[in-house]
Amino acid sequence: MVTAAGARRATSTIAGDKPAGGVESTASRRLRLKPGTGWNDVLARAEAAAPEAFRDGRLLNLWGGSWRPTGVPLSSAVSPVDGSPIAGPPMIELGEAREAIGAAQADHRAWREVPLAERRARVAATVEALETHRDTLAQLLVWEIGKPWRLARTDVDRAIDGVRWYLDEIGGMVAGRTSLPGPVSNIASWNYPMSVLMHTMLVQVLAGNAAIAKTPTDGGAACLTLACALAHQAGLPVSLVSGPGSRLSGALVRAPEIGALAFVGGRSAGGQVAAALVDTGKRHFLEQEGLNAWGIWEFSQWGLLAGHLRKGFEYAKQRCTAYPRYVVQRQLFDEFLKMYLPVVESIRFGHPLAVAAADEELPELDFGPLINSVKAAELASRVDEAIAKGGVPLYRGSLADGRFLPGQDTAAYATPTAILSPPTSCALHHAEPFGPVDTIVLVDSEAELLAAMNASNGALVASLACDDEDKARRMSAELAAFKIGINKPRSRGDRDEPFGGRGASWKGAFVGGEHLVHAVTVGADPHEHLYGNFPSYSRYPET
Repeated sequence: MVTAAGARRATSTIAGDKPAGGVESTASRRLRLKPGTGWNDVLARAEAAAPEAFRDGRLLNLWGGSWRPTGVPLSSAVSPVDGSPIAGPPMIELGEAREAIGAAQADHRAWREVPLAERRARVAATVEALETHRDTLAQLLVWEIGKPWRLARTDVDRAIDGVRWYLDEIGGMVAGRTSLPGPVSNIASWNYPMSVLMHTMLVQVLAGNAAIAKTPTDGGAACLTLACALAHQAGLPVSLVSGPGSRLSGALVRAPEIGALAFVGGRSAGGQVAAALVDTGKRHFLEQEGLNAWGIWEFSQWGLLAGHLRKGFEYAKQRCTAYPRYVVQRQLFDEFLKMYLPVVESIRFGHPLAVAAADEELPELDFGPLINSVKAAELASRVDEAIAKGGVPLYRGSLADGRFLPGQDTAAYATPTAILSPPTSCALHHAEPFGPVDTIVLVDSEAELLAAMNASNGALVASLACDDEDKARRMSAELAAFKIGINKPRSRGDRDEPFGGRGASWKGAFVGGEHLVHAVTVGADPHEHLYGNFPSYSRYPET
């Protein structure tokens, strides 16, 4: 059932065996970096937009209304795109983080007295500034976290458009509510610096709170520095600090001044944060990973599914709502494979800024690199483990199929991969790969299907492909996922769409629309039960 092309690709490793100096195919010898898009060019545009936030090619931290040349820049900072040096986050010590929290508390006391109309005006000015510098912010994302150009611009646009919606709707959301007793602390992963982290901070500020964020160590520091500088220029009470979570968590999680904690990350780090919050009583919302699954049962609409699967590879599945697990009825596996292999073979990946001619548009890619070479090597090791323990390699792409500059470093790149029946003893059976790797599990009954889809004890999203939509809705009641799609994927959502997780994938208040605003404000009822997963109860909105 595996095609000749699939069998050919199954001989290459996920990270790829490359000659010294990188991969160089016939096509790549004709490619070049598009003029004006180099790291130094983009950083210069950021410095011109906010000179106060940069100094001699390095980034600064922001608190107490001042940009500070404190902290030691991360010397190992390189772009995942080609391994070249970029500006790393300036890593501060715990004492400085405590100082920053104290300053954020002072900002909070002053800001909570600012009328809503004035808050609206300043946030609107920030949004306009983000729009003006949209392409610079997006190009920083390309270099820092490896997003292809279209996806990088989408990340910026979703932040802008989302906050504009809140500007229109905020009045009703805060009616009868007040800001928190202290600022909101934000610790987020690197994959969506604008549409998740910056977007959330601006909504927190609009609702009457000061906001402080820790720069993700793995990427996004320069983009967030520019975005926070534009917000600070508009008079918003935002702070930005850098440092490892293990060093700064004492201040950013447990400091008595903190009014709420917003966290986005993996279950290991999220569990540590949750443990640190146990005795504090702080408002919190912790988004953690889960193995999002797509079940396929009594289904025949393969053309429809093919389009969804192709889009699912965007950004190498490095997002919380990616679907890396397909649970397939055994009787449909041949039809599934007939649809799946052409899709995965068509995936385009490579250097996001490589063009054949100076006047050529930037390439339309499904993904670029993973966040770093360590992650790529780790993912390769997990694939090797799954196969060594009995998993069947249905498909493994080759770096020779990617679009790269001649001789460039490709250590952070991974190729599309599919493993059939990953053994229960390997990491890929129960953990989210956060890379372009699909695992496929075959089942013979509805009960097996549901059990396999619930393998990670809770997920953010799930989907069922089934011709009988009534049957799919009935089965969906047994799925431990916050959002469930019938013959379509589900996503984080925008504007008034709620977002959360079931089981171990989410702790605390849910977000999205009024849920996000209510999570960072206080209602008149001191015993208010927010929507979310809490130690004493869980309450779910319509999804």
